[in-house]
Amino acid sequence: MLIKSKPIFLLILAVLALGEAGVVWAAEELDADTKARIEKFEKGPATVNVSKYPAAIQADYQVFSQKCAQCHKLSRPINSDFVLPGDWSRYIKRMMYKPGSGIGSGDGKSIYDFLVYDSSVRKKSQLDAKLKALPPAESAAEQKKVKEVVDAAK
Repeated sequence: MLIKSKPIFLLILAVLALGEAGVVWAAEELDADTKARIEKFEKGPATVNVSKYPAAIQADYQVFSQKCAQCHKLSRPINSDFVLPGDWSRYIKRMMYKPGSGIGSGDGKSIYDFLVYDSSVRKKSQLDAKLKALPPAESAAEQKKVKEVVDAAK
């Protein structure tokens, strides 16, 4: 009986071990429109000239460059259509939970601060358009988050 159950036990162990990877793999399957958007973002510039950004944001850019390049091209977030703090917060949290990302909460905050600040400078027209399209209370909340990052960087 023990000999017959050993293969089943090993199969169960294999399924459990691969289960998490299978979930991640399934979550990575993207629809054609999303794949096309990502490909478009990845064709753009892969760096940002941060020489005129405050020193704190320049340091955050270094964290962003190091951590995010481990898993995807930096051009993806740099050229994405994400500009709202809430968009960046969700995106970064999703990346933090990817196996092997190595992004802890401190790194996540640095990445968030860089991306929010950068969006308020380089993507200002996109940010303004998205803020204008939001309901007033939501727009005010997002503007407050941008202001907190910008003010903290001074």
